[in-house]
Amino acid sequence: MKILYIAHRIPYPPNKGDKIRTFNEIKYLSVFHEIHLACLADNPEDLKYDKNLKKHCEKVKVIPLNTKLAKIKSLIALLSKSPLSVSYFYSRQLQRTINNWVSATQYDAVICFCSTMAEYIFRSPQLNPVLNSNGPVLIMDFCDLDSEKWGQYANKSRFPFNIVYGIEHKRLFKYEKSINNAFHHSVVVSPREKELFTELYPSVKNITAIPNGVDYEYFSPYAKFDSIESGDSHSHPILVFTGAMDYYANIEGVTWFCNEILPGVKKTYPKVQFYIVGSNPASKVRELENIQGVKVTGFVEDIRPYYQFADVCVVPLRIAAGIQNKVLEAMSMGKPVVTTAKALDGIHAVIDEHVLVEDLPLKFSIAVTQLLTSIEQRKTLGANARKFVKQKYNWEINMGHFERLLHASDLMGI
Repeated sequence: MKILYIAHRIPYPPNKGDKIRTFNEIKYLSVFHEIHLACLADNPEDLKYDKNLKKHCEKVKVIPLNTKLAKIKSLIALLSKSPLSVSYFYSRQLQRTINNWVSATQYDAVICFCSTMAEYIFRSPQLNPVLNSNGPVLIMDFCDLDSEKWGQYANKSRFPFNIVYGIEHKRLFKYEKSINNAFHHSVVVSPREKELFTELYPSVKNITAIPNGVDYEYFSPYAKFDSIESGDSHSHPILVFTGAMDYYANIEGVTWFCNEILPGVKKTYPKVQFYIVGSNPASKVRELENIQGVKVTGFVEDIRPYYQFADVCVVPLRIAAGIQNKVLEAMSMGKPVVTTAKALDGIHAVIDEHVLVEDLPLKFSIAVTQLLTSIEQRKTLGANARKFVKQKYNWEINMGHFERLLHASDLMGI
């Protein structure tokens, strides 16, 4: 098949949630199909990675996204009925590229990643199913329901942001429903996301849950990688959180951990070290280094040494949707994980066997402290976690579901 793949962020390097999923979808689908990739890049540094994607794609077009202009367009969208996110990620240049490619190539399928990319289908005379009923199979990979995240943001924010986020929550959910009606098939990242969409929209149709995977040979305690050069002799306990540190949910999570959970851990382990590892740390995250024992690394080339360095990995997210790759990666590294119910929602792990889950600050700190105290518990939990990930979150197996979806669509003649 010839597949047009449209993504809101360049799928390389695969170092954060959405890019991990898009890269692996392209990597595995390209084994059997010809992939043409059209995408945006909101970080100018990422433009150089188009050559990495050409190993898997016949054609690649990466359009720079001016984030300052995109924010202005989003604010203007407040005066309309359109979701702010759609305006943010819409590029006329990318639309022209897509229209030109579709005019020159007969695609068998179009895969859009992220609800905002549906706009390029709706504005294309050749792809809009209302205007052309004989077009290619249209598949939307929502990953998770972005509208629900905006709803969570609204509940956690103060005026006036809670109002803006609430508006986006309502508009985007209406848009997500229209996508499900227009596209031939919808994909989400977990059975829980499928259940949620069905609960909120009982008329939802043709929806499939295809989970993420983990490269468990790469994220392995037995893999070869450089160790961390640190002034610490590792005589003190080490806690690690990983993630993009300009992302609101991560910022809120580590702030909550430092202010309300870490003090409880310090009662038993006063010299505990908490590493916040990830790119583009916001000023609020940088300020957390004023707390004794908190270290903010910024971007790192390889995240695995930090997982290996950790005694316990913590994922204290109170705002979350879909599958948290940081949880799966830490588990794949054989590390004990303490997280929240929200962050584990899309992962079917057994609590207390594969992972520890607490939502209250005191109980979270007690769980971390108990793990730091018991080497045996850490080893057992970590070993169980890695075994679980290898069995349930295999990219090749999970992407096989996507392959079957493509062939089922083809056989059905949609």
